[in-house]
Amino acid sequence: MKPQPSALKNLRPKLGGSCTSGDDDEPEVPPATPSLTPLVTFIRSRLRPPKSQKCIFYSTDWEKSALLTNFQKRGWLQVPSFGGEWNFYWACTQNCRYIFGIDHPYRMRSDQMINHFPNSIELSRKDLLIKNIKRYRKDLERRGDPLAQTLSPDTKLGIGGTRYKHLDIIPLTFVLPADYQLFVEAFHQSPVSTWIVKPCSKSQGVGIYLVNKLSKLKKYAYDARTFYPAMNRDTCVISKYIENPLLIGGKKFDLRLFVLVTTFNPLKAYLYNEGFCRFCTEKYDQAEIDNVFMHLTNVSIQKTNEEYNAIHGGKWPLQNLWLYLDSLRGEGVSDMLWHRISDTIRHSLDAVAPVMANDRHCFEVYGYDIIIDNCLKPWLIEINTSPSMHSTTTNDRSLKSRLIDNVLDVVMPPNSLPDEHWDKTPQPEFLQNFTVLMPIPHQTHQSAGAGAGAAVANRKGGCSRRKGRSSRKKKHPPAEGEEISARKGKDMER
Repeated sequence: MKPQPSALKNLRPKLGGSCTSGDDDEPEVPPATPSLTPLVTFIRSRLRPPKSQKCIFYSTDWEKSALLTNFQKRGWLQVPSFGGEWNFYWACTQNCRYIFGIDHPYRMRSDQMINHFPNSIELSRKDLLIKNIKRYRKDLERRGDPLAQTLSPDTKLGIGGTRYKHLDIIPLTFVLPADYQLFVEAFHQSPVSTWIVKPCSKSQGVGIYLVNKLSKLKKYAYDARTFYPAMNRDTCVISKYIENPLLIGGKKFDLRLFVLVTTFNPLKAYLYNEGFCRFCTEKYDQAEIDNVFMHLTNVSIQKTNEEYNAIHGGKWPLQNLWLYLDSLRGEGVSDMLWHRISDTIRHSLDAVAPVMANDRHCFEVYGYDIIIDNCLKPWLIEINTSPSMHSTTTNDRSLKSRLIDNVLDVVMPPNSLPDEHWDKTPQPEFLQNFTVLMPIPHQTHQSAGAGAGAAVANRKGGCSRRKGRSSRKKKHPPAEGEEISARKGKDMER
């Protein structure tokens, strides 16, 4: 029986074999030297320069206008994802995991790019994110890093349940049923608290509910006694509920922000200066824990309520929030909050960077969900590896179109096909509305304040592109040679 050709023709075998071209009728070219081993033949084929190509071929699993419009205006041509001719693939996470599966004897070409990292689940799956952040804290504390500084032992624990001064970025969270006994101990320490339960591998608010009694968790009490991690599929996380959220008009809201990561080693991350607030459709009441329309901000849930307004979609531009906070709580409050949010996001990326598979063909756009409490402290709630590109309003469509346009400017080599050998360092003018997420200073609070000023300057630069570009150029550190020559000059003066 004649074997069928592979569906993913664009992926080359890792060891041996031939590389099939886009033309099925073209006969296979025999190797020039029959004595060469399959490994040497493969290496030589990888070193050959790519054929000249006039345009970029793209594939996408999402037929969204924000994506298609930006691809087409660049003159890119769409091809089927299974045909193997694409250079740029905006894929769903399932197809990306299929391509990078360990049982696949394939390898991507050097002129191909895909929009997910192989194991981005380390960020998006709630239990894995919690595990990575807890390990990150312990590693910093073990090294004696100033970022792991703790408050005095007599300090009352807050929502985060820790005494970390700088690393208190997520509410106190346990994984059920594995951590059920630990959760019970924490529950008894504050029996009047409310907790929120979330399935680990679901999104759009599916399966989320609030509890304030242990009797509602009898299932997990039983599973904790008969728990087999390899067999249990009902794993969830339970977090301390933020009972004092910042309210606007009496309604709860959260922030949806977009973060672009082009490489995890070294970490190169960019925070988009635009975003939006997602509001609940009913006014917040802490006592009514069963009313999802006043506690969960997911659009997929809120749009099922009769009070949902399809005109504005329950969304508010991020710039409106900054104006509101500066007018209500004083000028500069929004800058301070933006710096805190930037630090929270950078901490989360630093936590997963050691375990991420850093493939040169990959980049990723993450959707960060952040809740702000009444003390203006941001809390990381969830990270999405496939933030929705669906547009519910005109403003929503415009924002996401600008986002994708800016993403393509950053991740694509200038005037070239994708290239795995490119160092992924875009020119400053291509950043446009992105702010570089700089490493957090491992020093005293004075250095942190200096970092805050830089982050604020970048955010303001997003509104005035010319000013933003010039400020970024001025803030570049001196080259190594310049720094050394400056030191020599000072020594000679002495």
